[in-house]
Amino acid sequence: MAFFASLFSSLLFIHLLFIVRFLRTYTDCFMSGKKISLADWQQQLGRPAEAATAAKADDLVYSTDSGRIDKPKQQKAVAQSFTDGHARLKRETKGRNGKAVITISGLAESAEKLTEIAALLKKKCGCGGSVKDGVIEIQGDQRELVQQELTKLGYKHKWAGG
Repeated sequence: MAFFASLFSSLLFIHLLFIVRFLRTYTDCFMSGKKISLADWQQQLGRPAEAATAAKADDLVYSTDSGRIDKPKQQKAVAQSFTDGHARLKRETKGRNGKAVITISGLAESAEKLTEIAALLKKKCGCGGSVKDGVIEIQGDQRELVQQELTKLGYKHKWAGG
């Protein structure tokens, strides 16, 4: 029992020392009007400077100087092309309630260029579509029209799948 009493009193003493150090630092820094960085504050309290990196600048959401801070958008990756240089056209119905979709993969272009190509194909086919993960999807079974337009644009292509 005496062991626990001495352990408790030593922990209480360490805790009181921490509070005294905290109050000294607080009164030195804030009562004098001097500004101090978080890293310096952590260092004066006896903590490692790495503990201050918990609040990174990347986590900043709002600043009183400039308002809302949006994270910079990452560039979308360029679509992967196949080794033979041909784009793959595929008719898919799986997971689409039986509705046909033509997918075009293997065009090694930027995301903006793929969006332009998709918009052109959608206008020519008179249907909807989208670009997802570097793959152009054109709604409906527009095989011949998509094939003709890709040939006009100068892309080599192959039919893949069944």
